[in-house]
Amino acid sequence: MSTSAKETKAVALIFVGGITEMATATMERKRACVTGATGYLGSMLVKSLLEKGYAVNATVRDPENSKKVSHLLNLQILGDLKLFKADLMEEGSFDDAINGCDFVFHVATPMHFESEDQENDMIKPAINGMLNVLKSCVGVKTVKRVVCTSSVAAVSPNNLNGTDHVLDEESWTDVEYLTSEKSFIWGYGVSKTLAEKAAWKFSKENSIDLITILPGLITGPSLTPEVPGSVITALSLLTGNEFMVNTLKSFQLISGSISLVHVEDVCRAHIFVAENESAAGRYICCAVNTCVRELAKFLSKRYPQYNVLTDFGDFPANLKSIFSSEKLIKAGFSYNYGMEEMYDDSVEYLRAVGLLAN
Repeated sequence: MSTSAKETKAVALIFVGGITEMATATMERKRACVTGATGYLGSMLVKSLLEKGYAVNATVRDPENSKKVSHLLNLQILGDLKLFKADLMEEGSFDDAINGCDFVFHVATPMHFESEDQENDMIKPAINGMLNVLKSCVGVKTVKRVVCTSSVAAVSPNNLNGTDHVLDEESWTDVEYLTSEKSFIWGYGVSKTLAEKAAWKFSKENSIDLITILPGLITGPSLTPEVPGSVITALSLLTGNEFMVNTLKSFQLISGSISLVHVEDVCRAHIFVAENESAAGRYICCAVNTCVRELAKFLSKRYPQYNVLTDFGDFPANLKSIFSSEKLIKAGFSYNYGMEEMYDDSVEYLRAVGLLAN
C-alpha cells in the first residue's frame, strides 16, 4: 500500500471513528424538562442546560405567542430545545414534555403579589401545579430525579425572638403566622411553603427522588423581555422605586434578612444537585445575607452617583436571622458571585434596559 493510500485509510478511520463518537454522544445525551421556561430563572436554566450539552424540553403556556417565547427560540442555536404547551392547573398537561426526560426541573410558580385573592391566585395554583407536575413524573419511567425550585420564603419561622438566628434546611416558615398577619407578600411565603410540603409528601408516597432548591432574592441579568421583579426589588434602593423598596423591607421583616444570590449560581446549583447522586433533601441557595441598612450603605459607597437613601428611621437595623448555605457548600458547590459581582452585573443589566442612568 502506498504512503498516500495509508494516509487516506487513516483519515477515513479517524472520520468514521469521529462519527461513531458523535453518534454515541448523541445517544447518551441527557434530556431535561424545565417548567416555567419563559420566566427569569426558567429561561436561564434552559440556557445553562443547553450549554452543558443537555437536550431540553421547555414548558410554556402558549408556544405560539412569539412575544412570550422569542427569547427561548433564540436559545435553539445552542442545542436541542423543544417547546411544549403546559398549564399548572391542567393535570396531565406536562405528560408529553416530561416523557423521555432524565431530569425534571420544576421552576414554574404563580406570581401575583398584587392580587386581592392570594389564596386562589397564588397559593392553590402553586400547590396544584406542583402536584400536577409530580403526577406526570410518576407515569414516566425515565425520570431519575426531580428538582423543584422552592424559596428561602419557606424557611422562615417568623416567630423568633432576638437576632442572629441561623436558619438551615430543618427550618420551615410559620404559615399560621403569615396567614394571620397577612403582611405584604404573605401569599408568596405561604404558597412556597405549602407547595414544597405537598411535594415532599407526594414524592415519599410515590417513590420520587426529589430535591428542592431554596434560593434567596435572585439578581443578575435576564433573557426575558420584561425585567424580573426580583431584580427590580434587589436594586430598588438604586432606582428609587418606592413600591419596590417597601417590598425589600417586607422581605426583611418576613424572612429576618435579605438573602441574595446571582441567577447563574442558582442555575448551577439546580444542575449540581441533579447530577450529584448523593444529593438529598432541601438545599438553601444563598450567597449573601444582609439587611436594608447594610445594603444601602454598600450601594451608596459603590455607586455614589445614584444618591442612595441611607436613613430609614426606626426600621430594624439588625438581621433577625440568616440563611445558611452550608449544606450545599459542604456537598461541593461554590458560589461564583459575591455581593460586588452580583450587583455590578445587575447594574449593568438595568443600565442596558434603560432603568438606570449610566
